[in-house]
Amino acid sequence: MQVESFLELSARQWPDKIALVCGDRRVTYAELEQTANRLAHALMAEGVGRGDRVAVHLENSVEAVVAVMAILKAGAVFMMVNPTTKAEKLAYVLNNSRARAIVVPARKMPVLETCWAETPHLKLVILTQSADATKQRASPPAKRPDHNPLRQDGCVYLEELLQRHADDTQPPQKRAIDIDLAALIYTSGSTGNPKGVMLTHLNMVAAATSITTYLENTPDDVILNVLPLSFDYGLYQVLMGLKIGGTVVLERSFAYPRVVLQRLLEEKVTGFPLVPTMSAILLQMDLRKYDFPHLRYVTNTGAALPTEHIVRLRRLFPKVKVYSMYGLTECKRVSYLPPDQIDARPGSVGKGMPNEEVYLVDDDGRRLGPGVVGQLVVRGSNVMKGYWELPEETDRVLKPGLLSGEKVLYTGDLFRTDEEGYLYFVGRRDDIIKSRGEKVSPKEVENVLYAHPEIAEAAVVGVPDEIFGQAVKAVVSRKNGSRLTEQDVLRHCAGRLEDFMVPQSVEFRAVLPKTSNGKIDKRGLIGGASV
Repeated sequence: MQVESFLELSARQWPDKIALVCGDRRVTYAELEQTANRLAHALMAEGVGRGDRVAVHLENSVEAVVAVMAILKAGAVFMMVNPTTKAEKLAYVLNNSRARAIVVPARKMPVLETCWAETPHLKLVILTQSADATKQRASPPAKRPDHNPLRQDGCVYLEELLQRHADDTQPPQKRAIDIDLAALIYTSGSTGNPKGVMLTHLNMVAAATSITTYLENTPDDVILNVLPLSFDYGLYQVLMGLKIGGTVVLERSFAYPRVVLQRLLEEKVTGFPLVPTMSAILLQMDLRKYDFPHLRYVTNTGAALPTEHIVRLRRLFPKVKVYSMYGLTECKRVSYLPPDQIDARPGSVGKGMPNEEVYLVDDDGRRLGPGVVGQLVVRGSNVMKGYWELPEETDRVLKPGLLSGEKVLYTGDLFRTDEEGYLYFVGRRDDIIKSRGEKVSPKEVENVLYAHPEIAEAAVVGVPDEIFGQAVKAVVSRKNGSRLTEQDVLRHCAGRLEDFMVPQSVEFRAVLPKTSNGKIDKRGLIGGASV
């Protein structure tokens, strides 16, 4: 089974049912399917072939969902790129993946133009016009002599492509099989450059099937998603909604919580995915005046939900099932805590989800029993194929499993289990920071800090935070004579990093502590004198 089959099967069974709600737009399954088919035929006509990578650099929108489904229908591989990604990182992702095409808002064309010199494989740019845009369109990039003519002529508006293929409303013949790549999801790496997690159709179908099974999803479910589709937790809300024939309400952010709460009421939402940042904001509000009679479940992943949050959510919504979950991009989801265990084990992230096996091992790969801290290992069809063109990184995390020839995922996360096998998160083996549900590479942020002419040394650490799970903190030393301020550093980072990677705080020190081999001692950054 391929991922695009989720939409195709639901459109066949419920053609007139609302599949997506986004702003004031309501799109039926038949409309979504036919539009995705038209775009798929257009992509193929423009030379997008089986296995080609296509980037989707859009905010949460109907167009983003159409693009994902169309790319899959064309037999290609989609890549969701965070809408706040800056030019330098966008160029890296496009160049590293050798993306053939990109779907991008017209207003982002100036950003994309700065990347073109570094992305020779990019042949097709599909521009979308925002719903509130004026009739005057953004101009396509000027033809310049240093550009390949194919690329000069390869810029087109989405609506024009759809008009050209107005009659191609039937799905194209299947090109991919379930072991082919469906998605490349770039996630922060310890080296500073993001790594492309290779997910096959089988990986994604297996994960979506397991999750919708334990959530007991039905076609009656209405899922409200405020998480970006570039975050796999947000992406899967759409995929799972299409799989079950439900309705997905897409919001672009949680910037206005009261608006989102009103949306919950108006759309009779049954499922609401959270990250700890959102729960912290909600719990600071007076929710007693709200009644959500249709809300059936709330989920959390991305970072552990603080026990106090769980207790207060349960008190506010006693009839709502709360699912505390754990996962990582390399296998989508690992575990969930059944709602009937949430009061007894609020600190646990549960057991492995259906059609999956998890266990703990020591440094020598030996299995561990209850109460002993070890590295979590995941075995199942949801485990990624590997990291894009990074064989050594892949071999570091995909290691021989129980059966001859199989590979299992060594997560790098430390856990312990209780006597009944429930998992409790202890910490990470590497220094990747989990903030706002996203992975942040300290090295990537440090590279940006070192680019500032007045910073002599820099280190980035994660510190506990009730709202963010972990907050990104920068510790820097100034060059002699510098009067650099915290605001100077934050502005520098904000112009070069995605929003979730910008440090929440900056500490200045005369010198940064070192280990015996001369490296910055990040453990020594806890405490010490600031300047």
